[in-house]
Amino acid sequence: MRHFDFSPLYRATVGFDQIADMMDRVLANDAPQAGYPPYNIEKTADDAYRISIAVAGFGEDDLIVEVKENALVVSAKKADEDAARSYLHRGIATRAFERRFHLADHVRVTGAVHENGMLHINLEREIPEALKPRRIEIARPQVAQIEKDVVDAKSVN
Repeated sequence: MRHFDFSPLYRATVGFDQIADMMDRVLANDAPQAGYPPYNIEKTADDAYRISIAVAGFGEDDLIVEVKENALVVSAKKADEDAARSYLHRGIATRAFERRFHLADHVRVTGAVHENGMLHINLEREIPEALKPRRIEIARPQVAQIEKDVVDAKSVN
């Protein structure tokens, strides 16, 4: 595993420490990510996203969707109702899982829908008004006021 030193980035920038921390977290993850359950991430609009997770065999009561500290955590645990059944082949995995997605600043979860064995989670980026670009009007000098002051000064002298 390679190790990258981000200390020059800390010396040369201000306010980008979150990016370096995220890179450290991604690169330091030695454990390979499990492929279960499979998922898609799609961009549905300029500031809207959808995460679709294949959760065949799980009902709404078995699934938990939470947002903790800029992370979306999707977990599931199936009640052990199948102990009495005898399978000849069991291809539908219903093992417990936990999948984490790190969310960028100002991204919030707007809803989740479970249909046809898929869990769809909708996300939206909401940029606060204070961070949106705004145009600053350039004021023109008040020429009439300057001429009036000159006239007043002449009348006094």
